[in-house]
Amino acid sequence: MQANDHAVKVLNSLIETTLDSANGYRQAAQNVRDPELRSMFEQHASRREQISSELQGEVRSFGGEPNTHQSMLGKAHNKFVELKKAVTGGSDKAVIDEVERGEDVIKHKFEKAAKEDDLPLPVRDVVSRAYGSIKADHDEISRLKHQMH
Repeated sequence: MQANDHAVKVLNSLIETTLDSANGYRQAAQNVRDPELRSMFEQHASRREQISSELQGEVRSFGGEPNTHQSMLGKAHNKFVELKKAVTGGSDKAVIDEVERGEDVIKHKFEKAAKEDDLPLPVRDVVSRAYGSIKADHDEISRLKHQMH
């Protein structure tokens, strides 16, 4: 596999996960009662959409076709969250727990990609910048979860 092909594959995987995250945040915003949480989740969703767009541009710069849809696993997780909300009554605490679980996944994936030495330097730079934003959001959600428990 050529370096460009590998970069496109890694970036498209990150795009898919980031779109999963953006959709998860949008769904979380719809499922919380607290207007401050709703606003925070909408802001996080917007940031994730911005990251997806930047990653898509990077894929295009390598001559690749960027992913534009979330993964099947992400869609399934969103359906699971809907089902869980119906069963548990949809407490804000339960929503935060699910959001943090998703944050753990995306943080790990970006952290791993940022450390890939075989990615071209411009890709690692884009991934590292995105990782900084993702880690900050992850840490914010983690603190919030621990405050609620």
